[in-house]
Amino acid sequence: MGVIFKILRHSSIILSLFVALFFAIMANAQVITPTIKTGIEQKFNVYLTGYSYWDNTPPESAIISHPVIHKIAGGTGSFTDPITLAVGHSIIEGKDILDFPAGTKFYIALLRKYAIVEDSCGDGDSPQNVPCHIGYKGVPWLDIYVDGAGLKKEMSDQCASHITDIQMVILTPKPNYPVVLGSITNSGCEIFKN
Repeated sequence: MGVIFKILRHSSIILSLFVALFFAIMANAQVITPTIKTGIEQKFNVYLTGYSYWDNTPPESAIISHPVIHKIAGGTGSFTDPITLAVGHSIIEGKDILDFPAGTKFYIALLRKYAIVEDSCGDGDSPQNVPCHIGYKGVPWLDIYVDGAGLKKEMSDQCASHITDIQMVILTPKPNYPVVLGSITNSGCEIFKN
């Protein structure tokens, strides 16, 4: 009986250590965010979602956390007036650290829009534990402002849902890509396959 007790005790210790190790690894797992190389375009996939005036934090507002070009979320999608983009972030020792620095530009080919990091995605005391920071299926998560202030919430939600997908973006893009000007909701939430 003593031998069985020892085996069971050691098995439970090993299982406990394995479980603890598994959760420690998962807690520290995160998406590898590409290193920004100034002036060099980098293409990679992201999980793109949309947020609107209706589901912003606080709701029914266009307030942003890290203004660069705009005082509130907005933009027409041009290189000089890119649309506000929210990215994951962490709070470390009381500092709010964005996954991509404020002012980072992207080109989103399927929307034919330029976007700029001006907002954070994920609320609470530990935003580093929510999907915006963790990513989706191994790719970074970006959340673009679709606007929708002049529409019903349901229409803004449909637009955000329509553009949500894993898609290729260009980090630090050149200024000469095709653009359809206007907020995403005002340009019909159109997706361009070519």
